[in-house]
Amino acid sequence: MFQGSIVAIVTPFINGAVDEEKLRELVEFQIENGTDAIVPCGTTGESSTLSYVEHDRVIQVVVEQVNKRVPVIAGTGSNSTHEAIEITQHAKELGADGALLVTPYYNKPSQEGLFRHYKAVADAVALPQILYNVPGRTGVNLLPETVARLSVHPNIVAIKEATGSLQQASEVLALCGDKLDVLSGDDFITLPIMAAGGKGVISVTANIMPKEVSSLVDAFNAGNMEEARRLHLYLLKISNAMFIESNPVPVKAAVSLMGKCSSEVRLPLAPLMEANLAKLTAIMKEYKLI
Repeated sequence: MFQGSIVAIVTPFINGAVDEEKLRELVEFQIENGTDAIVPCGTTGESSTLSYVEHDRVIQVVVEQVNKRVPVIAGTGSNSTHEAIEITQHAKELGADGALLVTPYYNKPSQEGLFRHYKAVADAVALPQILYNVPGRTGVNLLPETVARLSVHPNIVAIKEATGSLQQASEVLALCGDKLDVLSGDDFITLPIMAAGGKGVISVTANIMPKEVSSLVDAFNAGNMEEARRLHLYLLKISNAMFIESNPVPVKAAVSLMGKCSSEVRLPLAPLMEANLAKLTAIMKEYKLI
């Protein structure tokens, strides 16, 4: 259902507030450059430090600006199941086409707890939902067997696999077959995951290089393996640079260097360290982004 190059879009801030004008401009930049879907309020969108009112407003602005040109998949995860249901319902009411739900963080639920959490949200809200597994940030790993149990639910349509493990992604693909789409959650393994049967990527790098990320996915789908491999290797250095510090600090700095919004992040995130900013600037010059 949700396939291709999907951007986990940053949330621009100005003087502590959401910069709605820049957010709308970023949406246009994405659509003009071939992005297939947009995710507001994901990890890259600093969802954890948005107020509930801001969270809803960011989704609303993106839905309005997209105006049905591509799907909008709202980040609606929480470590409280009741809260995740509420936020997902709000996203549906605001016109989102789908929801991306991160595994509950900090609580460290069992696999049974994870299953019941996702089933409860899927039972409560009739909206296509994407599981989001990123144990490096949440402290819990959604195992392939649990994903397989969830894949039979009609409202659970995909998983964003951000373990960085090709083995785990492959096990999910093997167990779920065509019941669930697998999307790479790490730019640096988009091509290998697609080669194993994945359907695309929810990308950080697409914030600054949407055309190239989209072209990689399109080349693969067209059977042009040589071009897909070329783009995979070409994007590797800049994709790695997006994680020289915690996401989204580097990508926010990169978007700012391109003049597209402020690099402002919210505490407890801090601005990119000077030495890393110098490294990032040099890499972006190498890629002729600035």
